[in-house]
Amino acid sequence: MCHWISTKWRLRRCFARGITTFNALRNSGAGPGDLVVIHGVGGLGHLGIQFSSRLGFRTVAVNRGREKEALARALGAHDYIDSEEGDVAEALQARGGAKAIIATVSNADAMKAIVGGLGPNGTLMVIGMVVPFDIDTFSSLLIKRAAVKGWYSGVAVDSEDTLAFSKLHGISSTNEIFPLEEAQAAYDRMMSGKARFRVVLKMN
Repeated sequence: MCHWISTKWRLRRCFARGITTFNALRNSGAGPGDLVVIHGVGGLGHLGIQFSSRLGFRTVAVNRGREKEALARALGAHDYIDSEEGDVAEALQARGGAKAIIATVSNADAMKAIVGGLGPNGTLMVIGMVVPFDIDTFSSLLIKRAAVKGWYSGVAVDSEDTLAFSKLHGISSTNEIFPLEEAQAAYDRMMSGKARFRVVLKMN
């Protein structure tokens, strides 16, 4: 949950996870035109799609169901895969294999299902908190020279870079704003998992 204190502070607080996403993308090894997957269209993912498409990556959003497809495409995704409709790894291989997968989800089964979608020298960048998950190291990693890598936020200059890039390209987070007096309602909304995508307390 973010606190709406001033414009500069608001941006820093509400982009805290956006910094992680932006930094993971630019350290993923992907280059312009490469296939990059944003796994999960939520608080991290909706920013990741914007960053990815504006960095020049061929951006594919992956999420359960079709509910967020229109949103993902409006944010800049060039393609969308419903992970409930079939084998998501096969769907990515049919598109040439991913150079990078930015995994924002916190579901071990979903991580396991998508890692096979990496292409040669691809990297699964794990930025969502997840319990241990199994990987077929031969077919998913060894024969592709692929990797699984964790990434957590960055340093102060990364924050400045993220904000500067966001301002230049008109990237913003989607927030639900509550007055401070409704802090409990805001907290309940956040914990419900239904917020789109950040719950913000506005302080006078």
